[in-house]
Amino acid sequence: MNLVQLSRNGQRAVALVENEHLHLLAGFTSVYELAMHAIGRKETIGQLAQRTLSGDSIAYEPVHAGVSEWRLLCPIDHPADPARVMVSGTGLTHKVSAENRAAMHQSPTTAITDSMRMFRLGKEGGQPAPGSVGVPPEWFYKGNGSILRAHLEPLDVPAYAKDGGEEAEIAGAYVIGEDGVPYRIGFMTGNEFSDHVTEKENYLYLAHSKLRTCSLGPELVVANEAAFHDVTGGVSIQRQGQILWQASFYSGQKNMCHSLANLEHHHFKYEAHRRPGDVHVHFFGADAFSFGEGIRLQDGDIVEIGAPGFGRPLRNPVVIAGQQEQLVQVVPLG
Repeated sequence: MNLVQLSRNGQRAVALVENEHLHLLAGFTSVYELAMHAIGRKETIGQLAQRTLSGDSIAYEPVHAGVSEWRLLCPIDHPADPARVMVSGTGLTHKVSAENRAAMHQSPTTAITDSMRMFRLGKEGGQPAPGSVGVPPEWFYKGNGSILRAHLEPLDVPAYAKDGGEEAEIAGAYVIGEDGVPYRIGFMTGNEFSDHVTEKENYLYLAHSKLRTCSLGPELVVANEAAFHDVTGGVSIQRQGQILWQASFYSGQKNMCHSLANLEHHHFKYEAHRRPGDVHVHFFGADAFSFGEGIRLQDGDIVEIGAPGFGRPLRNPVVIAGQQEQLVQVVPLG
């Protein structure tokens, strides 16, 4: 089951995707409300969504193309407070990711980089037996819900950034129940958009390079971990109406050095990550990068990411700030 979130003139809605149509749900205006209600009633989101179909539907293609009065929202958010959304990710989960990072920081005197060492740790202990704890992955924080962008919304390269680069990934959507238990809602395609030039200067700048906008969707796949076993997708960059670069990407447990359960454990083991009512969006890593092939995104480029089973493709224009970085000064209150 795939769900989308929509808005029209400030009115929100949730819809179930069925081929060319979006079937609106009755009584719910966000996936968050749907998930919390399902937890409270001890039923699945799929059961609840099917039971609350309103009978009203709209054509999907005009909405996806951006020519409808309805527009697509991120498939998961906190409808009341974006600060209640934590956006994070795990890197070096794919071999190509580790190789790209190693190439950034390789030196003649270094036999193996810390990035490749981290990847090898994952290969050796990232897929423990069920019920066991494996080695922790690399983890990073991207921001709160204010950095999330929906289908067709721009990905910003701010004045303080040195670059912006696509990272085609699969992300997980989670909500923390009132019992403090993390519940996985489902999976989405995403563009984890990062600043690879800043990261290349020094791998200790990784945290800075990740604090950027990113995009999700347009659809949320409500499914168990089987949907994340073996994912093959495609990513492309269009410039002035022409394909500049394209590649396949591979994700899912089959293509990663960490199991989904191990990644989830090491994210939610922290008590602060289990605050009732919070939403979590977690990117699981990438294995295709135009930056690694010498591509620099320009203002107006369109990045498209899609994968079979994950719904219609995600498209976002890139917007590069033209102004110079402005000094931010703190006002003393003492």
